[in-house]
Amino acid sequence: MNTGKDQDMKIKQKVFLVDDHPIVREGLSQLISREKDLAVCGEAGDISSALQSIANSKPNVVVVDLTLESGSGLRVIENIKYDNPDLPVLVLSMHDESVYAERCIKAGARGYIMKQEPSDKMISAIRNVLEGKLYVSSSMEKKFLNNFVSGKVGDFHSPDEILSRRELEVYQLFGKGLRKKDIAGHLNLSVKTIETYIENIKKKMNFKSIHEIIMNSVRFQDEDMK
Repeated sequence: MNTGKDQDMKIKQKVFLVDDHPIVREGLSQLISREKDLAVCGEAGDISSALQSIANSKPNVVVVDLTLESGSGLRVIENIKYDNPDLPVLVLSMHDESVYAERCIKAGARGYIMKQEPSDKMISAIRNVLEGKLYVSSSMEKKFLNNFVSGKVGDFHSPDEILSRRELEVYQLFGKGLRKKDIAGHLNLSVKTIETYIENIKKKMNFKSIHEIIMNSVRFQDEDMK
């Protein structure tokens, strides 16, 4: 015999949440539960649990945090799309969309929204991807359109041609989301030394800021994986 909750779940669009912070999952769950047409069918805090639970709960959309303690949210996206090519994925992240949104879309996500956006935009994003649409901010829409029209894939020299081995390591680590302090620890170097490498990279590649280094490093690694 079906319970009222089971009947309710059949009518509503089912949302699965993947975030390693329980308080974030709880907040999202409360937000979604207010909507008459949406319901949370499950949640997970790590990659392996997420993949197993998604297979069992059969959601209509998955909301994924880009940064998980157990690994990259990009891996979750790729694995979800491998097993469920028609299942839409929406990325919810604290990371700058101008750096990571394109990367997530390439991995198979149908949308990207930053955590500081208001709750009504979050609901709109979920509904958009459920309808088969792509959801990004208006500024990112313009960027994607401009890149498509111009055929632009990057207007910089290949880093592995002009950077030293150590400079290239620093450059690539920025593209993986590490900060100066993290990179210094990873390479067993001082932050001051990393700052010197940053200045060298900026001069050699004609960048004006660390933000440019990060954006181009992400693109470079995306192209390198093709």
